[in-house]
Amino acid sequence: MNVRRLAAIDMYGSRGTTRRRRIILAEFLVGVVAMVAWGSWLLASSDELGARAFGLWLVGAGLNYAPLSAYAIMLTRRGALDAELTGADTDRELRRYTVLQLWVFVPLSLVVFTIRDVLARRGARTT
Repeated sequence: MNVRRLAAIDMYGSRGTTRRRRIILAEFLVGVVAMVAWGSWLLASSDELGARAFGLWLVGAGLNYAPLSAYAIMLTRRGALDAELTGADTDRELRRYTVLQLWVFVPLSLVVFTIRDVLARRGARTT
């Protein structure tokens, strides 16, 4: 899965309004901060196994918002989002990525996808 594309499609939505872009960026940033903070607090303060497991899941799922936030920040530059989506069938991709965004709930999955993509691009440049 292409996490940068997920961020771009999510920010664009069906019409690409500036308001939507700001809301999605805020969602990504709040997701990282709130989920990691709450999960860390649960891990540090709870004695119950279930609460600690939930805290660990919150941290892992919250960290998935870090690459989304980074890409969203990059895509807020003038023309960056439009350039990313040039030639794309945004309606079709929106339907596809609506399902794929469920990977956010799998702890660290988007982090792993991002690292894999970055390493693949780096390897492609050196060969």
